[in-house]
Amino acid sequence: MKKDTDQVDKISFEDFSIESIINALGNPPDLTYHEFANHPHIQGHCLFIETLVDKNKIEDIILRFISEGIAAADQEMDTIAYLKYKIPIASSTSIVDLSACLEGLLDGKCLLNIHGSAEILQLDVAMSYHRAIDKPETEATVRGPHEAYNEDLATSIGLLRKRIRSTDLRFEQLIIGTKTETRVVIVYLEELAPIDIVHEFRSRIKSIETDSILDTSYIEDLIADKTFIPIPLMMKSERPDVTASHLLEGRIIVLVDGSPLALIGPVTFFQFFSSPEDYYQRTDIATFMLWIRFISFLLAIFVPALYIAVTTFQQGLLPPSLLVSIAAQREGVPFPSFVEAFLMAGIFEILREAGLRMPRIAGQAISIVGALVLGEAAVQAGLVSAAMVIVVAVTAIAGFVAPNYNFGLSQRFLQYSYMVLASFLGLFGILCGALFTIVHFASLKSFGIPFLAPIAPTIISDWKDVLMRVPRSKLKTYPRMNRTRRKNRF
Repeated sequence: MKKDTDQVDKISFEDFSIESIINALGNPPDLTYHEFANHPHIQGHCLFIETLVDKNKIEDIILRFISEGIAAADQEMDTIAYLKYKIPIASSTSIVDLSACLEGLLDGKCLLNIHGSAEILQLDVAMSYHRAIDKPETEATVRGPHEAYNEDLATSIGLLRKRIRSTDLRFEQLIIGTKTETRVVIVYLEELAPIDIVHEFRSRIKSIETDSILDTSYIEDLIADKTFIPIPLMMKSERPDVTASHLLEGRIIVLVDGSPLALIGPVTFFQFFSSPEDYYQRTDIATFMLWIRFISFLLAIFVPALYIAVTTFQQGLLPPSLLVSIAAQREGVPFPSFVEAFLMAGIFEILREAGLRMPRIAGQAISIVGALVLGEAAVQAGLVSAAMVIVVAVTAIAGFVAPNYNFGLSQRFLQYSYMVLASFLGLFGILCGALFTIVHFASLKSFGIPFLAPIAPTIISDWKDVLMRVPRSKLKTYPRMNRTRRKNRF
């Protein structure tokens, strides 16, 4: 198989030539066609982009079938129709225009043209490039399934179907992006998902006007209710069991071809504290771990701000012995508390990013050097106090407790906001910031669902699966805040 540029002008379709396809694609080096004329009744050529197709299928199925001398003249049907039904390719269609030819080529299809025919046969021989199913990277758990999505959309759909074998499971595919033409799939359970929320998802995605969609983050930015807020209004997950559980609660999932993350909505604030492992543990242990995450969230956003406030403005709130100890540690520190806090927090952010971007082996070394050597050296040099190192360490560890990675990033935004308020107004600034945050969160909605539900508005019956974990035998009804079409689970 090779590209024969000398034959370009001699091979033509009904209303356009091979040259028009080559010009439309910019004469790429991987555009290949093969001419066959070994049989008096079947003469023509096949055209494909070799980097997108499975060459074995073309050689072993298409060309081999034609080279065996199958003559359509001996049949009672048209040549193209005969080949369409006889060539053993799962997906084959007939096309007649240039745009459809170009779209098929870029989608990994082979175009088969028979001289004298007004149609072109399009055969699906696309090569699938994707990773094997691996363990989750950002949502690792000790108990439960250890499968994660990969970048192949078909694989992601298959992992969902393996877990939900219901005839009510619906997949709606949309093509988004004028340049990328990315496949976006909306997934929901028809008997559970509220109709109005499904329509809202569909209409928002259909209204997207962009040239490219490369990840679910693009979809999130374009369809979320508000984007300039510290906490995301949609959740991402790379675990099929997590997305399946949300589908079974009446929520909607968005899958994007080329992205290993699924987009989940609508969600509430308290669902970001839920871990997949909660549903694989005993209920008492799961409830204990849930409250550990709540406390860790408060520690991550308030501890640095409280340190700045009490050491700068409200020293009288500290016990005398602790106050004397902190004052002795800070005696040689040349910076005020808020500068010291921002300096250490900023250095830790740099170390965290370096650890993420560096190769894994080097990243571990950077973390050890940064956490131990640099922190100890800063204290010995008198740049920061030992108490400040403890504060930053507690904040960092508490920030990693968040089971959702994007939610953990949002915690850092809130942490710095409260540090700024504490630098100017002390505890009063922290209190004002906390009240503003609560009021702001209460005003938010995720596709019509209040963000602070079931606390605001108060739905006490839904607390049993939000603020605590109860045995599954007690979960006989769906949460009211989900507005599922069915009330009972059984």
